[in-house]
Amino acid sequence: MWLDVVRRMRILSLTPGTGGTFYCQNCLRDGQMVRGLRRRGHDVIVVPLYLPILLDSEGLDNGTGVFFGGVNVFLQQNLGIFRNTPRWLDKMLDSSWMLRRAAAREGSTRARDLAPMTYSMLQGRDGRQRKELHRFIEWLQGEPKPDLVHISNALLLGLAGEIRERLKVPIVCSLQDEDTWIDAMDPVWRDRCWNIIAEKARDVNLFVAVSKWYASKMAERARIPMDRMRVVPLGTEWDRCDPSPLDADPPVLGFLSRIHPALGFSELVDAFIELKKDPRLARLKLRATGGVTHGDRHFVDHVYEKLRAAGVADDVEIVEDFTKAGRQQFLRTLSVLSAPAPQGEAFGFFVLEAGACGVPVVQPDAGAFREVVEMTGGGIVYDPRDETALVESLKSVLLDRELARRLGRAGHAAVHEKFTADAMAANIAAVFHELVPGHEFPAEIAKV
Repeated sequence: MWLDVVRRMRILSLTPGTGGTFYCQNCLRDGQMVRGLRRRGHDVIVVPLYLPILLDSEGLDNGTGVFFGGVNVFLQQNLGIFRNTPRWLDKMLDSSWMLRRAAAREGSTRARDLAPMTYSMLQGRDGRQRKELHRFIEWLQGEPKPDLVHISNALLLGLAGEIRERLKVPIVCSLQDEDTWIDAMDPVWRDRCWNIIAEKARDVNLFVAVSKWYASKMAERARIPMDRMRVVPLGTEWDRCDPSPLDADPPVLGFLSRIHPALGFSELVDAFIELKKDPRLARLKLRATGGVTHGDRHFVDHVYEKLRAAGVADDVEIVEDFTKAGRQQFLRTLSVLSAPAPQGEAFGFFVLEAGACGVPVVQPDAGAFREVVEMTGGGIVYDPRDETALVESLKSVLLDRELARRLGRAGHAAVHEKFTADAMAANIAAVFHELVPGHEFPAEIAKV
């Protein structure tokens, strides 16, 4: 068996949680990567940071507890007294019920509000959370030494130097949508964060971007040499999802992402209102899921005011259940999916989940969307500079059933053949084995 000749790696994976309040694509990637690596025989220890990992969290609880608990980190940022509090108080603030309550609040998910804290965390030992860093390193030194440490994203690079110095092990950092978070900050904090990321990037051996487009972008923004950059596309565990029959009557337009101003929901609502003016699509429905956080409720209220003014609010539904089972059930009710984030994304995990269920997608030619849609063949990419392009692209799929089925079949086949969680795990393991001696079967990783 091949497992007999593969050196079993002990991998420490540092993974921020969101408390399960919204569709977190990085969380889904990390969870599926961990389970895939374990299926390959590797020992992966997940260390949750900030908040509990609750979305698709099967097998991710190692009993380590949450480090850098969100409440403690926030208080240490803003009130000096909490930088010297006893452990019993910190432990109470790290309790599950406290962290879940914090996750439901606006400030836990708004980059603009958390810019100083983001910068402080990137400072590492020089930041205001040094007490949390010392506790984390003390815990690390009491555990069996890992062969490698994986960091979920570049916003955690402040931890890399201390880990490397104390443990003397290689560090790999994944890259996905950090730019969206940082670029939402005020210009002063934005520039500070990009500069310190470029500085702290020197502490990492290799970076793994989820698309070629994002690898190039982060190489430029974070000044990362291309010889330290790898590309591993995302993969999904939905390998047993039967394709949707795409026979919804009336037809249903879907949105799968956090329901947030920057992620395209408002643009899709505008397109929906316009589509409803076509007599052939007068019965069209819009369904959305992905979570509405406390801070996004005002935005959703504003969207519903627009829908009511257009007389179509009764044809719109926001589905609260975005668990794995909930998303699969949701997708199987759709005729087409679109999450037209104007600035694009590093990948768009929902493209794979739609493809796994045989649902065609319509996405703007922004970010990595073209790259991903072309790899899967499961959708249409339109020019976002053309104000009518989204409506016309959606209309072409909604009115041409054969086109919709052809795109759905192509996406379904590509995802199930090439974009599985096991394929992603094989590719990331190949990256890890560049730094950890041992044999792995060849994998399709891109050195860009």
